[in-house]
Amino acid sequence: MTTQNAETPRVYNFKRRRRTPFQWLLSTGWRHILGLVLCLYALFPILYIISTSLYPNNDINNTNALFQAFSIDNYKALFNDPTRPFATWYLNTIVIGVLTSVGSVFLSALAAFAFSRLRFRGRRGGLLSLILMQMFPSVLGIVAIYGLMSDIGQVFPQLGLNSQLGLVMVYMGGALGGGTYLMYGFFNTIPREIDEAATIDGAGHARIFFTITLRLVAPVLAVQMLLSYIGVTSDYVLASVLLNDPTKYTLATGLQSFISDPFSKDWSMFSAGTVLSAIPTVALFLFLQRFITSGLTGGAVKG
Repeated sequence: MTTQNAETPRVYNFKRRRRTPFQWLLSTGWRHILGLVLCLYALFPILYIISTSLYPNNDINNTNALFQAFSIDNYKALFNDPTRPFATWYLNTIVIGVLTSVGSVFLSALAAFAFSRLRFRGRRGGLLSLILMQMFPSVLGIVAIYGLMSDIGQVFPQLGLNSQLGLVMVYMGGALGGGTYLMYGFFNTIPREIDEAATIDGAGHARIFFTITLRLVAPVLAVQMLLSYIGVTSDYVLASVLLNDPTKYTLATGLQSFISDPFSKDWSMFSAGTVLSAIPTVALFLFLQRFITSGLTGGAVKG
């Protein structure tokens, strides 16, 4: 008779306890419900604009449900109205937005690199000044900007009033603000040893900036470009003050003409133009999406 010294292994039977609907609601269910409510809250304005753009003949009165009518006549009419050149406005907006976003990103990157890597008198005061400038809305300078552009136009008509290039220069003039400070925090996350190694090899500040630093800060450049493009294309105040030729309008100023008349507001045409104007912004967002998260959070690591 043989004896076994080893103990028989115990078998544990773990049974998952089923939660009641009330327990699920208290633990995780409320998060799903809250997320669903927030998604519906965010999607409703978009669905309402799309639904309004599909109503024929601006017939949106006494409508209590979405998508009660479906017609693309409003989208066709946008491109067939000679008094309202929507296609020209569309092209103007893209050109002004791209030029301004690229120029402002370049200027902000230069300033951020200087504040982050160079040591000079007035550096701290300059950073504080950039923060203070963001506390005052740009609307306060409308009168000064108008007078300045009027005087410049008498010497250089290409940069004065009713000039798209002048509008771009005004937009770029406000680039040294929040964008510079955002990039400054991101530039500080790059190890200085990289600059020191490049300096030993004989590289100057300009070569380090263009060949090394810009590649390492690509995420924040993408974020700043997206924010700048959205801000420029959605601006109405400056564009309406500096531009008075309908062929030079942007979408923000041009679409206002559909609802400016207090007696005949064409909300369907306005909504159709709004839907089409969002396409470049959405496309740019999807193209830069991979950089957005790292660009927004990277600058918060080290200030």
